[in-house]
Amino acid sequence: MGLGIPVVWDERHWLHRPDGEIWAGVRVPSADTPDRITNLRHALEAAGAGLQGPSEHGDAPLERVHDPEYLRFLAEAYDEWVAAGLVEDPGQNRVVPYVFALPQVTSGRPAPVPAAGWARAGRYAFDTMTLIGPGTHAAARAAVDVALSAADLVLDGHRAAYAACRPPGHHAGEALYGGGCFLNNAAIAAQWMRDHQARTVAVVDLDGRHGNGTQEIFYERPDVYVASVHADPGQGCFPHFTGFYHERGAGPGEGFNRNIALPPGAGDPQWVDAVTAIVREVRSFGPDTLVVSLGVDTAVEDPENPLAVTGAAFTEAARLLESLDVPTLFVQEGGFDPLALGRHTVGLLMAFEDATAR
Repeated sequence: MGLGIPVVWDERHWLHRPDGEIWAGVRVPSADTPDRITNLRHALEAAGAGLQGPSEHGDAPLERVHDPEYLRFLAEAYDEWVAAGLVEDPGQNRVVPYVFALPQVTSGRPAPVPAAGWARAGRYAFDTMTLIGPGTHAAARAAVDVALSAADLVLDGHRAAYAACRPPGHHAGEALYGGGCFLNNAAIAAQWMRDHQARTVAVVDLDGRHGNGTQEIFYERPDVYVASVHADPGQGCFPHFTGFYHERGAGPGEGFNRNIALPPGAGDPQWVDAVTAIVREVRSFGPDTLVVSLGVDTAVEDPENPLAVTGAAFTEAARLLESLDVPTLFVQEGGFDPLALGRHTVGLLMAFEDATAR
């Protein structure tokens, strides 16, 4: 039998072409190429999955999670960059921040909108690696509709659905982009589910790097439990400033955030133990719905991997997640080896479906 979990997909992911990333001041090839998701589609089709396109959901769901000023910036950033002549002088064909509106600059006061268009990105970017091109906004906007359409399938009664999103989203915050992420697909979908039927939602992030954006969006809320297993930022892993054990939420959300940080290179036993602990805590929370930020950049074959996880561990994670016995939405995050991305994503989804059938 083929993969029965419905898959939502959109060809507009091709519009996002970062044309590299700037790391340590040097332009290097981008890890997030369109080809990786095209290869993912081939793997899904080979597994017998039925792919469907998304429906449009408008801007309201985005505004439930992201700051409206930030959304306007993202929609206008590339055109404004071109209008400022920066493609010709100095010859930069992508939006790249060169100054950053750190809170220290204004003693914590909100940063004003800079008069120079080329400085605007510094209000919202937290790295220089995440470049905005001519099709970035359209692709990111389509990825949100992919996630929301898959969420609709879950709300309509499907046991699970999978959103094949690109670009990914879990590093994007309320008014923040970076880590290759612009709009937080998983967080927007989680909020959509809260607004439609779900009393409580749990978000489990399996990506190899901490989902700082998802954490901060829900950090003070008791209705969305956020848990993540990832490589330890305390040992030099991106995003460096979040993802520590002591970050457990604040105010009404205290105790509703969980991070398990593993040493770089950790393999199956440590990773499965961490997922087991997270599932145990999620079960105690008792969510109505589960959102899984499905990054497979932890795979041992992945060129960007901070950990060393194999297919056997992904299969076990699927069984653990299925044991929660709640409607589940999978949202694609990282995974940068084209063949490993398809193999491990499909393998996890099929293992989840197999566990459900039993």
